[in-house]
Amino acid sequence: MKYLIVLGDGMADEPIEALGGKTPLEYADTPCLDGLSKKSEIGMVHTIPDGMKPGSDTANLSVLGYDPKIYYSGRSPLEALSIGVPMEDTDIALRCNIVTLSEETAPFEEQIIIDHSSSEISTEDCAVLLKAVAEELTDEEFQFYVGTSYRHCLIWKEGKVLDLTQPHDVLGQVIGQYLPAEEKFRNMMKRSYEILVNHPLNAERKKQGLNPANCCWFWGAGTKPALTSFEDKTGKKGMMVSAVDLLKGIAAGAGMGVAHVEGANGGLHTNYEGKVQAAIKALTEDGYDFAYIHVEAPDEMGHQGSVERKVEAIHYLDTRVIVPVVEELQKRGEDFRLLVLPDHPTPIRVRTHTSDNVPYMLYDSTDEKAEKWNYNEKECSTCGRVVSQGHALIEHLFEK
Repeated sequence: MKYLIVLGDGMADEPIEALGGKTPLEYADTPCLDGLSKKSEIGMVHTIPDGMKPGSDTANLSVLGYDPKIYYSGRSPLEALSIGVPMEDTDIALRCNIVTLSEETAPFEEQIIIDHSSSEISTEDCAVLLKAVAEELTDEEFQFYVGTSYRHCLIWKEGKVLDLTQPHDVLGQVIGQYLPAEEKFRNMMKRSYEILVNHPLNAERKKQGLNPANCCWFWGAGTKPALTSFEDKTGKKGMMVSAVDLLKGIAAGAGMGVAHVEGANGGLHTNYEGKVQAAIKALTEDGYDFAYIHVEAPDEMGHQGSVERKVEAIHYLDTRVIVPVVEELQKRGEDFRLLVLPDHPTPIRVRTHTSDNVPYMLYDSTDEKAEKWNYNEKECSTCGRVVSQGHALIEHLFEK
């Protein structure tokens, strides 16, 4: 038996008037998901433990079977694992987004945060900008490391965990009240803006109609993580397929394999086909029992507030991930169990994460059911099945 999770990050949402009162998942053209759901178990799962912030860090730990209340030590340390950052026990890792501020003729504190991803900037462009910042701000206390796209890492030697605001939580707002209380971080953010606002690369981006990547934004602080081995915990040898450093970091910390897929960028136009090929190869040629295919695009489109693009991202997940995964495993004669779900909702209305339950679908190629349900929030809620502890769901996947 082979096992897969296909995770549509932030895919769950709320009914939207522009979609006739349907959610993007309910509205999107997903014939494969809806076909499989009629042969599957469906329900709702609570992935964010009560009292914890809704994020892809805590939620994906849950989905992988790690109780965040036990294993979570901060988001950025998990990403640091992915990019090979050496961390001491006394180090603090922080996420360093390169964001877009409004460039108003006003003090730094009165700028407005426009875009947490700077038009989904490429890693290559962002590395140039981060280098300009690092050349001035790196010292014995602070070191910068390049990650992926707009997502980078700052290591604070002998630091402390700070309560910092996630940039995607305050889009469209004046930044002053959300800046770090710690003066040295406020000053670093301000100085990064002064370095980047007139950078030639940003001038060129604006000519191309792209948002300038003009300020470092620090958040997600945490200590060096310690995850138990996924294989020891589950008895399954697992492979992670994701473009996102957070997921790669969780996998690295758990001793899972990490696939490197060329052209996988975490955006709407990622290399979906390459991700599928990597998962199939892991399962059928490389001796892996389990593959986790993470698709970031629905979450990014939710943060952007784009209904149309979120619907498109969900359609792509169905047609360019689910369809070829199922067809290829069937063609190779493999028995498999497939779990599909989001990690958390990212509703268009709020453009950030919420802690609401999310819909799941569990399909078993050897035990097809005869149900009436389509796969969406409404019908998964209606069926009445709820998994109250997200980290227990993977045990259900591995029951056979």
